[in-house]
Amino acid sequence: MNYQNKKKYFLSADQIVQFIDSNEGCIASDRITVDGCKVGFMYREEVSGSPYPDSGWRFMAGDEDEEYMDNADNHAIYLVNTICNYDPDIIPFLHSPPGTAFIRNERGALVLDKEWEEPNE
Repeated sequence: MNYQNKKKYFLSADQIVQFIDSNEGCIASDRITVDGCKVGFMYREEVSGSPYPDSGWRFMAGDEDEEYMDNADNHAIYLVNTICNYDPDIIPFLHSPPGTAFIRNERGALVLDKEWEEPNE
């Protein structure tokens, strides 16, 4: 099995700056980190007692279908700060509690997604 990362990221490592003071991780789809799309949908899960610092945040462009998301190669774990570099619009929402979700509206603003229901695992 080849473990080398073959992804070509939209931002290079030297373009990443410190936007937030956090060492917590998150999951983001390649539509953001590889294709350079803005975050179109984000939600926060309750974090378990994992030994890794997980923020619970999950970031997607919003156009990923179930087949895309079911393929583990299409998303990865990143520092939340890294995703802030791809889309600083998310920063004001990062202190929202688990169980909340935000979606980009027709005007391009992230707003509370009142219809979202947290998935049961």
